[in-house]
Amino acid sequence: MGLFEGKRGMIFGLANKNSIAWGISQALASEGAELGFSYAGEVLKKRVEPLVASIGSTFVEECDVTDEAAIDALFSKVAAHFGTIDFLVHSIAFAPREELGGRFVNTSREGFRIALDVSCYSLVALAKRAYPLMPNGGAMVAMTYYGAEKVTPNYNVMGVAKAALEATVRYLAWDLGQNQIRVNAISAGPIKTLAASGVSGFRKSLSYVGSVAPMGNVDQDDIGDAARYLLSDWSRKVTGEVLYVDGGFNIMGAPDPSADDKE
Repeated sequence: MGLFEGKRGMIFGLANKNSIAWGISQALASEGAELGFSYAGEVLKKRVEPLVASIGSTFVEECDVTDEAAIDALFSKVAAHFGTIDFLVHSIAFAPREELGGRFVNTSREGFRIALDVSCYSLVALAKRAYPLMPNGGAMVAMTYYGAEKVTPNYNVMGVAKAALEATVRYLAWDLGQNQIRVNAISAGPIKTLAASGVSGFRKSLSYVGSVAPMGNVDQDDIGDAARYLLSDWSRKVTGEVLYVDGGFNIMGAPDPSADDKE
């Protein structure tokens, strides 16, 4: 019997087979979880639907997480399909490409708003709709990155958004603890994903971290196993935490060399 046998949950942010969300989905599905998925935009539909079908899921819906009505409509479908859920995965982040390079001081007001809305506030918006569907408690996990606490050149406004996301995780953990719902984050090392490709100098940063982190670079399976722990009853008293799954890079205090990379 799998660790998640009889448990149901929603995965937000699946984009393609290289997504961190896909690594998490595979880990949970292998333990018997019943999964539902939401993707962003019609362009991703043809990539997401075959993946979802491959693990036997029948619930996949588009949702714009910046649109309150769209989120309400999605969770009405979630309630009708699942009744209740046990967990939620937030693997959503976005900033306009032009904000992910050059000088941070040139961040636009609109770029800042978009990054914080999509990458951070969306967790609050989803949690608000999800927790009433968790009458017996549950767990939520969000994805963060080292750039939330240390300056990572070219990560720019996304680092600020991730810092806000980590604070949001703590406030939600405090607020939803009374409902026996745990809220945590995973700080993943650099991984080749669709989102990462938008950060200037990413490939050089990936190579550098792999060369200096005590245990090297991480992959989707590593993140999937970490999420398996945080979303299961094994972590039943763990909440408001950031779990580093980055090969130990966060203990190095080493600079990111990507500032001089002009990829």
